[in-house]
Amino acid sequence: MELAPDLSEAIAYARRHGLQALAVARGETLLAQEYGDGFEREMPHPLYSGTKSFWGVAAVYASADGLLALDEPVAETIASWREAAKRHVTIRMLLSLTAGFAFGGLGAGVPTYERALATPLRDEPGTRFTYGGIPLQIFGAVLARKLASQRLSPHEYLQERVLDRAGVRIANWRRLRDGTRPLPTGASLRVDDWLAYGRFVIAQRAELGACFEGSLANARYGLGWWLGARGGIVYASGSAGQALYLAPALGVAVVHFGKSSSYRHESFLERVFT
Repeated sequence: MELAPDLSEAIAYARRHGLQALAVARGETLLAQEYGDGFEREMPHPLYSGTKSFWGVAAVYASADGLLALDEPVAETIASWREAAKRHVTIRMLLSLTAGFAFGGLGAGVPTYERALATPLRDEPGTRFTYGGIPLQIFGAVLARKLASQRLSPHEYLQERVLDRAGVRIANWRRLRDGTRPLPTGASLRVDDWLAYGRFVIAQRAELGACFEGSLANARYGLGWWLGARGGIVYASGSAGQALYLAPALGVAVVHFGKSSSYRHESFLERVFT
């Protein structure tokens, strides 16, 4: 797989499907950039569920820091989970969306930590992939308790441990009614910051390997990242066409911001890579 020598078809496809911003970079070199009408490079854009891609990375570093283990049961931290089926749920299951919760908890429906913890399971843990935001909020509740002695919130830990190292500035992160910030969604970034995050993940790919391993329930989803695209591409995805595509073998990161439900990742990628 190689980067297409001419990206005009990819740009044309993006323009037909609500393009707001497109940037292609190999390492520090910006190879192409394109902006939709009324959108400028310095404007922040919501990532929607692209926000999920931060938390598998944060969990891997929290594991390296001795704060947690990916395969430890949530019940080791949350006493109320030490009965019935919830005692089998692990942190890895939360992040791979295989913990057993039904769809929900996205957009305006993101629950607080306590509401998420009280949500009943629908499926046996580890047996089914179901997209949603509830598992990320439960991970937030666990990480918050792990960090309590350091007086850090999950978002502060993410900033210090990951985003500062990556040179990423969060333009905005919306808040829930209780004043906390959600984990599955809510972050807004500028194009250059989303690219910087992509460069960081590519550079640290070896130590972040757990993020890019699928589960038995869904081989195409890791810890906040979609897998299985052409040529080993992995990507973060948010509604209406938000994406950060990474081709680690090529050192290429691609940012796409959009506003169309008709945009398709594979249709775009087949025009970017040959």
